Amino acid sequence: MPDNTLLFIAEPQSVTSVFSPLKEAGFQAGLADNLSGAINFIKKSSPCLIFTRPIMQGYSAQALLAEAVNIENFPPVIIFSRNGSTDEAQKFLELGARDYWLEPLSWEKIKLMLPDKKHPIQLPDEVAAPANKNTNGTQGRYQVIGNHPAMQRVLSLAKQVAKSKATVLISGESGTGKEMFARFLHHHSDRSDRAFVAINCAALPEHLLESELFGHEKGSFTGAISRKLGKFELASGGTILLDEITEMELGLQAKLLRVLQEGEIDRVGGVETVKVDVRVLATTNRNIESAVKEGTFRQDLFYRLNVIPLKLPALAQRGDDIMLLANFFVEKYCREYGLNLLAFSDEARQWLLGYEWPGNVRELQNLMERAVLLAGAGPIGSKHFLNDPDAWMPEESFQPISESSELSGTSPESGHTANTQLSSESAARSGVLTISEMEKQLIIRSLDQTSGNRTKAADLLGISVRTLRNKLNDYKKAGLDL
Repeated sequence: MPDNTLLFIAEPQSVTSVFSPLKEAGFQAGLADNLSGAINFIKKSSPCLIFTRPIMQGYSAQALLAEAVNIENFPPVIIFSRNGSTDEAQKFLELGARDYWLEPLSWEKIKLMLPDKKHPIQLPDEVAAPANKNTNGTQGRYQVIGNHPAMQRVLSLAKQVAKSKATVLISGESGTGKEMFARFLHHHSDRSDRAFVAINCAALPEHLLESELFGHEKGSFTGAISRKLGKFELASGGTILLDEITEMELGLQAKLLRVLQEGEIDRVGGVETVKVDVRVLATTNRNIESAVKEGTFRQDLFYRLNVIPLKLPALAQRGDDIMLLANFFVEKYCREYGLNLLAFSDEARQWLLGYEWPGNVRELQNLMERAVLLAGAGPIGSKHFLNDPDAWMPEESFQPISESSELSGTSPESGHTANTQLSSESAARSGVLTISEMEKQLIIRSLDQTSGNRTKAADLLGISVRTLRNKLNDYKKAGLDL
């Protein structure tokens, strides 16, 4: 796992004010003022997040972003500028920056970006799958895996409307791939070379969400010490995704409706309107028609968003797609962990096809990673899905990994923090972990994949939040830095 470290590439006086609250929150901060120093720090310390100036003497953030392809697990980058512009913001977002802020850096905003309980920030998956012979989706980077007629109908409609500017409402159960479809639409649109900006409407309270969407002027509220460009301005010319749109408060829904109708926004505290050219996509895992009837979602906004409705089927309704996806994920994790490709036993196939999949594709992906780690030389059986952890017994043909030699990376006497990441080499050599180490590995991976959200992690693991909390407390008592 990456260290709980942030890297700042800036003049010391512009960032050191946030170092103290960072330390109190359990994070370390590094500082660099040139490209070589930044790259060396990234390779050595694996920061979870980078804040950087767009340009300084002898340094360019553009050069930093260009290095992302050469460094494994390159962290998200946030550009912060003294005098920002929409053009500059758009340029850096297209180059791969995570976000674009105006100075000064605010601790209140930085802490919203920090991984909960010091778990690494993870960017959402942009890729459904690479091209392969078993997939009928569009070839290339943004590809949909699925041969089932219900999935093909949605895919066909998405392709047909991708190049239009029409708003699209993508609905479906949690874990069905709504954000992936949104990125598919953007990638196949005429705006694919412009910014794609996503925001989760459930992640922020109303006053902060309004500022994030529309921006604010200096002095518009306590803490607004400079002008801030909102997501709509940053996405101008491109696409904005409003994730979990049904969680937006009614007052903000009215302001969003005006943006959709008039193509202009009002910054919080502003006196002038700002024209924006943005294609709007929205997602929901709720029954939005019921929300309209209940009065929690505006009917006029629903009609404006629902120009093109895309309803994704649940995984349990997709028949043989389950095995298509299962094989894809097994191949992915075998490659990631340096293992030979594993096959499924007949009883494992029957179990996969008969399971109800309440967590949909996301649950299947996590289950396949678990199975790859547990199956050793294979084949994968249903016991490797770990449906009953108390009944698990390691394979006799594999030697369990000891905590001190394989997982810690140092001797117990060294006093260093244990590194719980299983290397490809040790996985290939040992094939299977002890149940306690496997449990620890799965818990940490689930927290990584949910950006530290314990509720979502517990849901993926099939355990209660209380059980997860107790396990984490045990690990911390044992000396793990979580």
